[in-house]
Amino acid sequence: MSASGLEHYLAEFDRVEAALPGRRLGWLAHARRQALDHFAQAGFPTLRQEDWKYTSVAALERSRFAVTLPQAGDGLDAAVAARIEALALAGAHLLVFVNGAHQPRWSRIGALPAGMELASLAATLERAPDCLEALLLRRASDYYPSGFAALNMAFMTDGAYIRVAPGTVPEQPIHLLFLATAGELATHARNLVVAQAGSQVCIVEHHAGLDGLGYCTNTITDIVAERDAQVEHHKLQQESLKAFHIAGVNLDQRQGSRFTSSSFALGSALARVDIEVGLNAEHTECSLDGLYMTAGRQHIDHHTRIDHASPHSKSRELYKGVLAGASRAVFNGKVVVHADAQHSDAHQSNRNLLLSDQAEVDTKPQLEIYADDVKCGHGATVGQLDAEQIYYLRSRGMDAAAARALLTFAFAEEVVRRLGSAPLRTRLETLLRGKLPEPVKELP
Repeated sequence: MSASGLEHYLAEFDRVEAALPGRRLGWLAHARRQALDHFAQAGFPTLRQEDWKYTSVAALERSRFAVTLPQAGDGLDAAVAARIEALALAGAHLLVFVNGAHQPRWSRIGALPAGMELASLAATLERAPDCLEALLLRRASDYYPSGFAALNMAFMTDGAYIRVAPGTVPEQPIHLLFLATAGELATHARNLVVAQAGSQVCIVEHHAGLDGLGYCTNTITDIVAERDAQVEHHKLQQESLKAFHIAGVNLDQRQGSRFTSSSFALGSALARVDIEVGLNAEHTECSLDGLYMTAGRQHIDHHTRIDHASPHSKSRELYKGVLAGASRAVFNGKVVVHADAQHSDAHQSNRNLLLSDQAEVDTKPQLEIYADDVKCGHGATVGQLDAEQIYYLRSRGMDAAAARALLTFAFAEEVVRRLGSAPLRTRLETLLRGKLPEPVKELP
């Protein structure tokens, strides 16, 4: 990283430190400084690092985004208010963040079950910081997988805090909407989720931006699923096509817990998502799904890691990509079965559809197995539309463009159909149709 780049972030920290949430908390101030020191040493990842060999962040490093501060207000213009209404999922508890700041006026939190908390992280740091200390510091002291994670800890401003009490099952999903409405800004959101014993929760983490804006989103979501808890986390990325999107999702699973994840990447010029799941007790299960659709010169990168650290754990993973134009995608899925994790069951699949000669995908499914009584498998495919299937549809009266669009839609929709959330499933189907030629948009 250039000296001028480092100087920019150090100067930004000096500018905003006194206004960051939890500024009076000694443990948090120390963690922020420690993270900034780590970033000063490590800098941004480079192509020389194995996990970043296909994804250059040089353009982001050259940018000089200003760090946003949490400034809630009612002065959103009509266009922004209309966009929020259009993006909000029906029948969900809605928490809205605009340019990184929680917007209570535009949020809609209905009646919550007894003992459940759903609030702004910044507000919780001011009101009840003791419940956050262990959660925020559990990975901060010695674990920064990249300079972006360190920057998130240093500049963390707001996000959601969700705690679901033991045995609680909210009827409605939770929709976390992060909307960017100004350019040249960097937002560093942090979400903390604790699903206590026997509880269930469905969360939709949604990132969007106004068209044509250049900005950076750097977000981390930490989830703890305690004994027998069930957590669904669905991530929808619809950033501006000039934006950068860097995200991490970290999960700690306890005895008998179940985790369902999906990541839908549709927007941004450059996006990178890291998902790490720790199956840290017996009889845990996780399912990771993903769909990325790219065009133009977009670059979308998904890295997943599932650690089978205890016996009798199960994981399933399906990621699919549809690439057009001169776009590029990266998928690296690693499954590690540790020595004590006997009777682990893991399967991973990555399938990619290239719609142009210029599109490119780098796929690397990985298995590392250190136990001897397991059932594991993985695979990856990269291909084009089947000429025989196109011919069949054309022989039934469909023109070539419609036939290609229908087959593309069917390929992508497999991931969407697996969603348990009906409102999100309907939203994704509409978005998929919007990316296809006119003849297919009206299909039932």
